[in-house]
Amino acid sequence: MTLRIGCIADDFTGGTDVAAAFRRAGLRTALVFGTPDTTTELPADCDAAVVALKSRSTPVDQAVADSLAAQRWLWTKGAAQTYFKYCSTFDSTPQGNIGPVTDALADAASTRLTLHCPASPPNGRTVYQGHLFVHDQLLSDSPLRHHPLNPMTDSSLIRLLSAQTHRPVALLDLATVRRGVEAVREAVLRHQQRGVRHLVADGLTDEDLAVLGAALLESPLVAGAAGLAEGLGRAYPTATQLAAEPVPHHGRAAVLAGSSSARTLEQIAHFNAAGLPSLHLDVLAAASGRDVVGETLSWFDRQDPALPVLVYASASPEELNAVQTQLGVAQAADLVEEVLGTLAVEMAGQGVGRLLVAGGETSGAVTTALGVRAVLVGEETDPGVPWTYAATKNGELALMLKSGNFGAPDLFIRALTPEGASR
Repeated sequence: MTLRIGCIADDFTGGTDVAAAFRRAGLRTALVFGTPDTTTELPADCDAAVVALKSRSTPVDQAVADSLAAQRWLWTKGAAQTYFKYCSTFDSTPQGNIGPVTDALADAASTRLTLHCPASPPNGRTVYQGHLFVHDQLLSDSPLRHHPLNPMTDSSLIRLLSAQTHRPVALLDLATVRRGVEAVREAVLRHQQRGVRHLVADGLTDEDLAVLGAALLESPLVAGAAGLAEGLGRAYPTATQLAAEPVPHHGRAAVLAGSSSARTLEQIAHFNAAGLPSLHLDVLAAASGRDVVGETLSWFDRQDPALPVLVYASASPEELNAVQTQLGVAQAADLVEEVLGTLAVEMAGQGVGRLLVAGGETSGAVTTALGVRAVLVGEETDPGVPWTYAATKNGELALMLKSGNFGAPDLFIRALTPEGASR
């Protein structure tokens, strides 16, 4: 088979999310962590390949350079189309990185117009009149306005994107999308002739995204969240129904959580309410030099190996603010990533064969620490949250990398216990 789509994701859980969308659309999909090099290989017979970077919050120049390197590598693997995947809540700083990276990828691909749509209806993200909604709230009214790294206080994608690029930005409204594939193609051509570089499309349903995907099948570059990626994937004639896979059950099970999103906090509370073993990491103690990793591993050794365990640095907005005030935002985040990455390596060496990681930056730290470069993407437990499979020095490891905002409140239990999996 020929590689159809080469995707660049701006964080690791975003990569997992979009890889799951391509697989759901019937494309055999591989996921690569970090900027590939000449030694990085793909599994055979892939229709789609996703390169997951950590470019969402890095300096603009680095994000652009890493994204271009990924694009060039995907071209060497035969990808005819590039998909730039960013968060369905348009997470970015006022300066970027969505606008600058899109401009750079478009220039490299010699394409004049890129269509954007961050809608992901199964996760409650929709776009109407160019405004991004999270369920029934405008983005600026949702919990994302308190995001610890990139607080989202504006819901207008036109304004957000215009602040990140000097190229013209315009809207493709819902009425045009609802008129079908040909109407979208004609509108894209008109906007391109008028000099528009970034076209933000409305989308409320999976059907809207399927229309957009079919209209964009020949576009060299498309940008958005997992919803549009699935619509695009379903438009490919090679898309098929992939066989179901058994839920992984080998080895001990653990959750490492670094995200402090509202949904992850709900999932932690649900896990604790079920009476399962959990331990909250003391970030300030780790910063003071205490051996928090050693203490956590000693606690882990004392737990029933038949039960999943949870180790989390996640905190309420008030607790998080207190830690960040004392340590600084960047230092606090780096410390959490370092501790959880080290724990992942040690726990895998002590028999953990199923590992669920909550948070994009945490997932990046964990996969980097484990030396995992590429995985095959399996079935989802919740929308955008699939199992993936990696070979490590300790044997096969089943990894679930969860965006902080994704998954039902009982996800941890359903993913890691036989009783939960049977529900």
